[in-house]
Amino acid sequence: MSTSPRHEYRTTTRSYHASPNDTVRLLLRLQKSAQKINSILDLDELLEEVVEQVCELFGCLETCILLKEPKSNDLIIRATRGCNVHLKGSRFPEGRGLVSHAAALGETIYTPDVSRDARYVTCGHVTNSEIDIPLKVCGRVIGVFNVSHPDLDGFSRQQRQLLEALAEHIAIAVDNATRFQRERLERERMRIEQEDARNIQQAMLPRTSPALEGFRVEGRSIPSGAVGGDFFDYFPIGNGRMGFVLADVSGKGLPAALLMCTTRGILRSLARHSVTAGDILSQLNRILIEDFPAEKFVTMVLAILDPATGILQIANAGHPWPLLVQNGSNGDATRFLASDCGLPLGIMESAYCEAVVRLTSGSSLVIYSDGISERSNDSGEDYGLERLRKIGSSHDLSVDAILADADAFAAGSPQNDDSTVIVLQRT
Repeated sequence: MSTSPRHEYRTTTRSYHASPNDTVRLLLRLQKSAQKINSILDLDELLEEVVEQVCELFGCLETCILLKEPKSNDLIIRATRGCNVHLKGSRFPEGRGLVSHAAALGETIYTPDVSRDARYVTCGHVTNSEIDIPLKVCGRVIGVFNVSHPDLDGFSRQQRQLLEALAEHIAIAVDNATRFQRERLERERMRIEQEDARNIQQAMLPRTSPALEGFRVEGRSIPSGAVGGDFFDYFPIGNGRMGFVLADVSGKGLPAALLMCTTRGILRSLARHSVTAGDILSQLNRILIEDFPAEKFVTMVLAILDPATGILQIANAGHPWPLLVQNGSNGDATRFLASDCGLPLGIMESAYCEAVVRLTSGSSLVIYSDGISERSNDSGEDYGLERLRKIGSSHDLSVDAILADADAFAAGSPQNDDSTVIVLQRT
């Protein structure tokens, strides 16, 4: 790919006579080089290793690997040894140099005397012969393997065959390294997107608990992945009342997180103009039936508290039953608030019944997702409602206590679903 005017240099053809032992040694060294090349997955490291090995094995003046740029179809030097003019990053558009012609033909071009070929592009040192071998993957040219020699006809037929065989290994290794690099970049892009989505989702969860005189409120959500489909929220309803919601969107990951954000926004909008918990869920259900993708739904518990009286109005849309702890003193005073009606949101028309309870001093309401009740251990046993009832009736009832108890039960088993808890206690 490089030289100065030809007439200043030797004009006699170089003769090449390799002994059988020399050939065997070269083959063995080529085999080791091919094995090493095929083991490298970092593209830049791979290409640098190739040009280094070829220069060492064949005593070449210049070695270069050019890869095609998909958008422009230009050949770009990705690794080179020996040339101080055409450096890494130099471009060879279609029609420029022997390399571009080899790429266009898809065939090896051997030029024993470059001074006789007008397609040759000169460089700053003495080159008299050059071989350009297309790098192919499944018949598709991805680049060119270029090797130059200071002698006329500097490559014997056997050497050319060996270089072509080596080029096949280089093409496969380049394709593997390119795929690996592309997958690594894609994984990194997805990791960044998931991290951004997680930060956005966490920002939508309440950062502080509402200040309600005579009440303590806690809430926490731990997604099983980068993002989750669970959410909880607090918002004013009107007339001094406060709404508490915990919901679980079907599915996992980004799709569930997107549906969670949609549901949260609609719910907050409806809560400004509705009176009862059942009315809010009915309106929300009608909207989600129209907007949600098929087979997607939301389970939800919505509780509306009147702090002045301690009265709670609770509606349930197919969600695990909330736990009511009366006075928080003994197991007999705890019960799950079953619902007589209320399908998950987004499936079909449904009525939403309302339960009305009054929180007395020391009483609590625990709302949780099935990531708590269905948390399993190594034996496949679920955490279950009775364990939740037991921790609910203990004197140290809190969100952290429930989450810690579920973690202790799982004993290191992975968290396969989002875990979310709200504890509302009258102090």
